[in-house]
Amino acid sequence: MELEEAIRNRRTHKAYGPEPVDPEVLAELLDLARWAPNHNLTNPWRFRVLGPGALDRLERAAGPEAGPKLRRAPTLVAVSVLTSPDPVAAAEDRDASAIAAYIVLLAAHGRGLAGYWRTPAVLREPAGREALRIDEGELVLGLLHLGTPRHEPRAPRRAPAQDVVTWLD
Repeated sequence: MELEEAIRNRRTHKAYGPEPVDPEVLAELLDLARWAPNHNLTNPWRFRVLGPGALDRLERAAGPEAGPKLRRAPTLVAVSVLTSPDPVAAAEDRDASAIAAYIVLLAAHGRGLAGYWRTPAVLREPAGREALRIDEGELVLGLLHLGTPRHEPRAPRRAPAQDVVTWLD
């Protein structure tokens, strides 16, 4: 798949087949994330692949209403970033980690997989962080849902470039 095609055609999926992403493929996706640009090569991103025990703990922490949504996809990866006391470095590291997460989604799409980046409230709560062993020194960016797509969502309407781009001389 060509890069521009992948960028234009990647969609958020909420319905997945039951099979988890092959661990070897998942390792390839996470390896690609290492190539996200980041200042001073701090590699601030952290990925946690949730196994059955971690998913059970997180589901219990989320509660009966939000917990079942965690089982939409067969493979879940929590994304966090190590925080820095320097506000400029902290912002740069957060942005680099968000790019690393998007690389995972885009590379998954390029392999025919579906993805969904969620920011469930449980990951901002002590019980959710504890369920995934996320230290106080980390900022949680979200939860990547990955798997085989059940259907292809329609493309959302996007604002034209001229609505968001200003050319300066």
